[in-house]
Amino acid sequence: MRLSRYFLPVLKENPSEAQIVSHRLMLRAGMIKQAAAGIYSWLPLGFKVLRKLENIIHEEQARAGHIAIQMPIIQSADLWRESGRYDDYGQEMLRMKDRHDRDMLFTPTAEELITDIFRGHVSSYKDLPLTLYQIQWKFRDEIRPRFGVMRGREFYMKDGYNFDLTKEDSLHAYNRHLVTYLRTYERMGLQAIPMRADSGPIGGDNTHEFLVLADTGESEVFYDTAVTDLTFGDRQIDYDSREQCQAILEEFTSKYARTDETHDEALFNQVPEERRRLARGIEVGQIFYFGTKYSEAMGATVQGPDGKPVPVHMGSHGIGVSRLIGAIIEASHDDKGIIWPEGVTPFHCGIVNLKQGDDEADAACNKIYGALTALGLDPLYDDRKERAGGKFATMDLIGLPWRITVGPRGLKNGVVELTCRRTGESEEMSPEAAVTKIAEIYERIA
Repeated sequence: MRLSRYFLPVLKENPSEAQIVSHRLMLRAGMIKQAAAGIYSWLPLGFKVLRKLENIIHEEQARAGHIAIQMPIIQSADLWRESGRYDDYGQEMLRMKDRHDRDMLFTPTAEELITDIFRGHVSSYKDLPLTLYQIQWKFRDEIRPRFGVMRGREFYMKDGYNFDLTKEDSLHAYNRHLVTYLRTYERMGLQAIPMRADSGPIGGDNTHEFLVLADTGESEVFYDTAVTDLTFGDRQIDYDSREQCQAILEEFTSKYARTDETHDEALFNQVPEERRRLARGIEVGQIFYFGTKYSEAMGATVQGPDGKPVPVHMGSHGIGVSRLIGAIIEASHDDKGIIWPEGVTPFHCGIVNLKQGDDEADAACNKIYGALTALGLDPLYDDRKERAGGKFATMDLIGLPWRITVGPRGLKNGVVELTCRRTGESEEMSPEAAVTKIAEIYERIA
């Protein structure tokens, strides 16, 4: 993409309505525009990042054997009355009537709808286990939407649902999801800590939230610093192995890490004092096991091995995809702008032409641009007739992890400048070497 042809409405001044860094930088970088309170249009740069996160989630869900579907955004209230949640959910649910005076609602979550799909098509234990998921827009009518996409009313969410014959089978699905989420967040450049949490209106006994530590987090968290030393890395997991999945759950949840809702001061005081921390965190996902709560209420049974009907055991598993973007920015920025991790950057690198219109500089930039795209990479070429300082400021603001700077002076010596956004360090090298280095960086994280 050439910046002269791209829609990137950056702002020079900080928007007055933005209270936290991610909201401010997403508005300034031209990623979103508010349409109504807590509701945003996703502009090209923001939409590209949203799709990057979505693709990572799809890849990791497929790796674990989970199957993607798409459910409607508008649901019938009848299903929610059947489960008993229609009146319990409260004012966060946006209710409406259609032209035939039928009660409808804008999806805040989809346990009822997925249970209805299951009971209509699955009748035997031989069809289990089964995990279905979707990535879809949801709506919860927050009383005070704020902090941009971090606490909006409309949000993009991955929600998955497992169906199993027994509690033991369903807890394996729970563990399997914990593993997939650890892999997913690390690929996004995040350390998301699983913390014992409260189930809220979803229900159930077993639940962990995944939180990213940040000063602007909405949750107060208590944790043992030993949890921040844990990484999943590139280890290979057999998702059918109960032993492997259970071992990873124990590894990542045996150290103390809880939100304020489930904090236990006596347990926390057993952690060595030098490792005890009180901080704030941003919730970016949650997994639940809720047993037969919905299957019993809605008649979702299968024929068991003995021929008798058995209510299935269920769990649900969510990732807040749109709020993840805010969390990444809160965790990765400086006073110049965003710093995207390589795994989720909207463009793999920026190309800055210091003298647009100079034949040699234009030719060199076009050659670098062509070489990168031929390798399957997606560079953003700033070919505007702007001063160099303005081009650098734009690149720093939108946060591309690497920048190749091309100018007549360097080209006389056969070099361009490759700059790392995170460290600010620059290195002179030939244009060919810069292309090779960028390709090697992304090959390592593929």
